[in-house]
Amino acid sequence: MPSLQRRRRGAILLPLVVLVCLAILVWLVWEPVLRHAGLFLDAGQPPRRADAILVLAGGWGGERMLKAGELIRAGIAPKAYVSGPRIIYGRCECDLAIPFAAGHGYPAEWFECLPNDALSTRDEARLLLPELERRGVRTLLVVSVRTHLRRARWIFEKRRPASMRIQYTGADAPWFRLEDWYRHREGWKAVVMEWIKVLSLPVDS
Repeated sequence: MPSLQRRRRGAILLPLVVLVCLAILVWLVWEPVLRHAGLFLDAGQPPRRADAILVLAGGWGGERMLKAGELIRAGIAPKAYVSGPRIIYGRCECDLAIPFAAGHGYPAEWFECLPNDALSTRDEARLLLPELERRGVRTLLVVSVRTHLRRARWIFEKRRPASMRIQYTGADAPWFRLEDWYRHREGWKAVVMEWIKVLSLPVDS
């Protein structure tokens, strides 16, 4: 009888021990795994001298515009073209973005609006790269938020004119740091949504 009780106790304790060990393992590795999942999205590089900057649409916190202004002030490029889809109550996004940058101390003449009908990053690459090539841009610095850069790079490199070299650099999101995105609600929304977009990219994107 005691032997039977010991076997029953062991049958209960073993799964509990396994669960506790698994919980400890998850606790030890979850943070590095989540951090890496966020940082993987940042395919940016240290900025180098370029003919122009292209600010991609979608940075409604103003972080992309401020990054572009910072780069122009540092002498990285002489001007920035600002993508301007007509998606904000019928207005071009760049018509709002440039005054925002000017209000933060960056001269409005540093920026030029590129109105367009893009509904996605792929549309921006398709519509804006030929226009920038026509304007004589040979070295381009694409600025977006850090979580967007890997997808933007994949898409833009597919459509990059042979005569143009593109580099990519990112702005920090205004509501969280990418290094600890998993500690913030806005970080979860941004990173999870971006991973969904990355995984759904068509092969010919």
